[in-house]
Amino acid sequence: MNAPTPAAVLFDMDGTLIDSEPYWIEEETALVHAFGGTWSHEDALSLVGNGLWDSAAVLQSRGVDLTADEIVERLVNGVLGRIRDEVPWLPGAQELLRSVRDAGVPTALVTMSTRDLAEVVADAIPFPAFDTLVTGDDVPQPKPHPAPYLTAAERLGVDIERCIAIEDSVPGVTSAVASGALTIGVPLHSTLDEDAGHVRWNGLAGRTIDDLAELISARTTGALR
Repeated sequence: MNAPTPAAVLFDMDGTLIDSEPYWIEEETALVHAFGGTWSHEDALSLVGNGLWDSAAVLQSRGVDLTADEIVERLVNGVLGRIRDEVPWLPGAQELLRSVRDAGVPTALVTMSTRDLAEVVADAIPFPAFDTLVTGDDVPQPKPHPAPYLTAAERLGVDIERCIAIEDSVPGVTSAVASGALTIGVPLHSTLDEDAGHVRWNGLAGRTIDDLAELISARTTGALR
């Protein structure tokens, strides 16, 4: 492969590597209903990609009479139980991770889920997939702030502008683009603006390190803006 490889590849988790958003939606809906409120599918989609404590504030505004920490704990525990039963991998996710790792490129999982949930997903991969995990409970500002991706690059010791971030949601893409990473948007449950400063893929199936290297090469030569 002649094209330069990325300095690192930074992967979002929910909606990018695994199709866990239906789990979150079911848990949110059950929680709001338990307090006598209403929660539509559109309401749930508005939280996709948000930090968990930001989402908790929205649920509180809809009548959930718990502290933010209690809401996060309830949601995470519900999703965690489902993930432990079966990780809903998206097509091509593990194969792309394997391709990146086989090329010797550093990787990070950058998710607004909590560390315990992220560790369950990472541990379910049958090879060492990530050099570091950046989670929603260990960054000062959640997505759409660039802090999560900047933290990942700092921990890996790489230049964020030579990294590729792969995301599925509006807050995630906004975070990654603002950090300076070359950003790939792979929409699943969210609609991504075509002019949001990112490359758009329809999915990860069939993608390899060669596809990522081509994007880095295009950015280096000015062909990708």
